[in-house]
Amino acid sequence: MATLTIHPAGPLRGTITVPGDKSITHRAIMLSALANGTTTIRGYCRGEDCLNTARAFRAMGIEIDETPGALRVTGKGQWGLTEPSIPLDCGNSGTGIRLLTGLLAGQDFFTVLTGDDSIRRRPMGRVVKPLRTMGATIAGRKGGEFAPLAVLGSRLHGVTYASPVASAQVKSALLLAGLCAEGVTRIAEPRPSRDHTERMFRFFGIPIVQTGTAVELHGRPAAGWAAPGEITIPGDLSSAAFFLVAASIIPGSDVTITNVGVNPTRTGLLDILKAMGANIERLHPREQAGEPVADLRVRAAPLHGVRIGAERVPQTIDEFPILCIAAAMADGQTVVSGAEELRVKESDRIATMAAELRKMGVAVDETPDGIAIEGSPSRRFRGGSCTSHGDHRVAMSLAIAGMLADGPTAIAGAACIETSFPEFETTRAALLTQRSRGL
Repeated sequence: MATLTIHPAGPLRGTITVPGDKSITHRAIMLSALANGTTTIRGYCRGEDCLNTARAFRAMGIEIDETPGALRVTGKGQWGLTEPSIPLDCGNSGTGIRLLTGLLAGQDFFTVLTGDDSIRRRPMGRVVKPLRTMGATIAGRKGGEFAPLAVLGSRLHGVTYASPVASAQVKSALLLAGLCAEGVTRIAEPRPSRDHTERMFRFFGIPIVQTGTAVELHGRPAAGWAAPGEITIPGDLSSAAFFLVAASIIPGSDVTITNVGVNPTRTGLLDILKAMGANIERLHPREQAGEPVADLRVRAAPLHGVRIGAERVPQTIDEFPILCIAAAMADGQTVVSGAEELRVKESDRIATMAAELRKMGVAVDETPDGIAIEGSPSRRFRGGSCTSHGDHRVAMSLAIAGMLADGPTAIAGAACIETSFPEFETTRAALLTQRSRGL
């Protein structure tokens, strides 16, 4: 198990890019595979999560040519997939396994979906149960609550489903199943979740109707949909988040991150950091593959504690670990509530971050649905030994904290960073190198 050792360092200065958005890359691969024709996906996320999704479609007969800069996907149409001869391994990706479950529920063959230890502990019933109301035949551990999942493709029908949680993965699984279903599929959420699937549907020319927090589509489009030719994936805001926080809390930092997706259903971290006093500018706003994009410039600034309620959680769900690091360096207390969803991510992120922050000398109170962190702008984190708990976002957040520690910080289990941001350590080092060169 790889250990990453971080030494105190700073400031960070320079211009960087981050990997293509992981969530959008998954969806681009899936819809390209089901399109009629060839799609070139540029700037895709090269993390293991997305590569596992590409491998899954190769196992179902889709030709995908891979280079460092692009994926070239030759789609076979909505009904062109073939039964895989092996189980499809989604690795560490909850997005991959849940969306594939929906997509494959309406195909005409049998599939087994599995993943790593973390995935086999994560709840799948939230997707399996509504898919069964559409006529899906899905088996799994504990009645389909946990992977591996066995999906026997069935003839589906549209339903109206009121989701008890705001979850882009649940919504997207049902929309992908709805493409194969007869009639109308309608999903309503208690509050808006990420809308990457809806935007990608529109980019591919698939009609979809949005009304408030509800979305619906008519299934079984007669001619399917044509490949768009080319998609350029925006940079992942969840990956940029580590350097947005690092540059905010490390004195003297000045960092520009180019070509970052700023979809309003994803920008909770930007809004919260601004409310904490962060100095972040959006430059050159534009649109790319149906997604809003901008360059982000962040300079060090004093932060103060804030209260974060349930209404902000869906837009900040993946950025919680690094937000905890910002809170620890802010003046006063930061309180997060209504975030029980964090307990079923790659790790129980509430318990995990509380434990690791305490190791680093931070006063933390853990609650069933959130956390309270006592911040101090003059803090030096306590160096020593930490662990990622197998969670890539926890590992990278601890690495940022280690830059402001009183000695070296050794992070065990850091190999999980490969799932989303393989270039994380070289990017961090580049900002220190650019600073030393006066760039």
